[in-house]
Amino acid sequence: MARKLPSLERVLGAPALFSVAYGEIASSIYVALGIVAAKALGLTPIVLVAVGLLFLVISLSYAEGTAAIPETGGAATFVRKAFNDLAGFMTGWVLFLDYLIVMALSALFLPHYLAGAFQVGALDREPWDEIVAVCAIAGVGLVRLVRRPGFYSIGVVVAALDVLTQLLLLGFGFALLATPGALTHGLDLGTSPTWHSLLFALPLAMLAYTGLETVANMAEEARRPGVDLPRGVFTAIALVVVVYVAIAYIGISAYPVENGQTALGTTWLKAPLIGIAQALEGHLGSAVVAAVRGFVGVSGGLILLASIATAVSGFGRVAYSLGEHGMLPRAFGRLGRRTHIAPESIVAAVSISVVLLVVVQAAAANPVIFLASLFSFGVLLAFIAAQVAVLRLRVTAPHLARPYRVPLDVGVRGRRLPLPTMLGLAGTLAVFVISMVTHPGARYAGPAWLAGGLIVFYLVRRARGEGMLEAVASPDEQELSEPELGRILVPMKIGMIGEEMLATAIKLAQERGSSVEALHVIRVPLDAPIDRPVEQAERRAAESLEEARALGAENGVEVVGQTVRARSIGEAIVHEARKRDADLIVLGSAPRWRRQSRFFSPTVEYVLRRAPCEVLVVAFPRGVLEEDGG
Repeated sequence: MARKLPSLERVLGAPALFSVAYGEIASSIYVALGIVAAKALGLTPIVLVAVGLLFLVISLSYAEGTAAIPETGGAATFVRKAFNDLAGFMTGWVLFLDYLIVMALSALFLPHYLAGAFQVGALDREPWDEIVAVCAIAGVGLVRLVRRPGFYSIGVVVAALDVLTQLLLLGFGFALLATPGALTHGLDLGTSPTWHSLLFALPLAMLAYTGLETVANMAEEARRPGVDLPRGVFTAIALVVVVYVAIAYIGISAYPVENGQTALGTTWLKAPLIGIAQALEGHLGSAVVAAVRGFVGVSGGLILLASIATAVSGFGRVAYSLGEHGMLPRAFGRLGRRTHIAPESIVAAVSISVVLLVVVQAAAANPVIFLASLFSFGVLLAFIAAQVAVLRLRVTAPHLARPYRVPLDVGVRGRRLPLPTMLGLAGTLAVFVISMVTHPGARYAGPAWLAGGLIVFYLVRRARGEGMLEAVASPDEQELSEPELGRILVPMKIGMIGEEMLATAIKLAQERGSSVEALHVIRVPLDAPIDRPVEQAERRAAESLEEARALGAENGVEVVGQTVRARSIGEAIVHEARKRDADLIVLGSAPRWRRQSRFFSPTVEYVLRRAPCEVLVVAFPRGVLEEDGG
């Protein structure tokens, strides 16, 4: 059956990419601020600046890699291109870990923001916070299984909520909470914070800058990857760093360091922005504080839900890239019509993240710090691999078209290599070493995750009969898989073509175990009331539907019939297909339209343009079924 396969479309320009990038990266503050403050104390803004600058340098390499190879998959794609499938898979595997942790942490913090908004104490404590977290992940997964929210619309909403919330807190914060000596209050470097805590905070701060991979994953959807991606990402990151530092300064001003700790990293660990809103108590009226706290809590909850949804989509896009190239089972490399990523990816992401959340909550002494440490392991490895891949491609593929190039090339053994990438790689390696030395979660759980990935890769390649290092190219055209057909809608038409279309629908239903929904549309002219008596037309409709049911019964297929009135037959067909959630519409095209320099009738053309599902059209040649039945 000829049909259009679902595909990623280039529809996002620089403004849309900026919205997505800002929304994705800036939303991390809802989770990361308290975690970083718990270890860095008064030096939290300094740590966020340092890591933010490193992140900006790393993003230069991502911009070059995605512009040169504008395919979905992010770092996993250009690592595969630079090295081999095994290296690409392992990069994708650690990205999976990061997406899962973003889902788990976002869900874990969600009930605490809601608790602050609605003053429901139970949501701040076990077991309700964990129950709500699990339900949030499962709910997002169920929604993603039935519909595909547009990245652009989500990005705009998240970015708008971020901006409003951050402007609100910064406005009140600088006016009422800012204290010039806040960062040095209680500061005794080596004691408060200790050197170990300060080093520990550096990898944790990587959690504050999530979202780069999600944006890189959208390279296949950017209109001009070499222009729009760098412009959108760099602008967003620069703005995010400034906002982060300002909010961290306000947070430390509201909760200065006392006795070697700040309430921002203890009492308000899981809802730091709620803590800043609550600190306005005594400076503003109770009603105003409650309103600010409610807005911050509700917007934080919505942003964290969106973060879960985009993490699911990011997981699915990486899985799609790996599945396309034989590194995961084939099912992951197919795009679903409704979900636009493989439904198997959604189920896997939701299931694993729920298990991860529940197990870590039960086993870890400090689940939040453990998950943040494990996140740093995955994201740092991915950043290292991405920068090494960009350097290698400069050597092995010097003539590769690069719409965007990292600036400031230097000569190294006759090769022109980007200085920012080399400096970024050195900085990332240093932070990774710090992570492995100071973070038990990264040191033990991280390598265990990698070992699991090697096993998965080996089993997949063995099942396919392909080597571990063998490059498996994506086919130029996806293999046409038979679509799932739960409901087949066949508009009834008097005459031979109508009979043939009904027979075709019933035959397909026999093969797929589907049901057939026969639709008879009575067209009512515009100058007549829609409910005017049309006894003859209704009698003919009833007879045709009864014949359809009888033909279905003879062939073991259930046929459900319905008659509707409409001004336009095409509009009625599209409306009913959407209403019934049809999987396929079966139409026929009479030869007479081709004698009028048209291939299809106006009704068929309308349905083809507007149908919410797949459409099967049989165009009969001239001399066959010349009668179209009127």
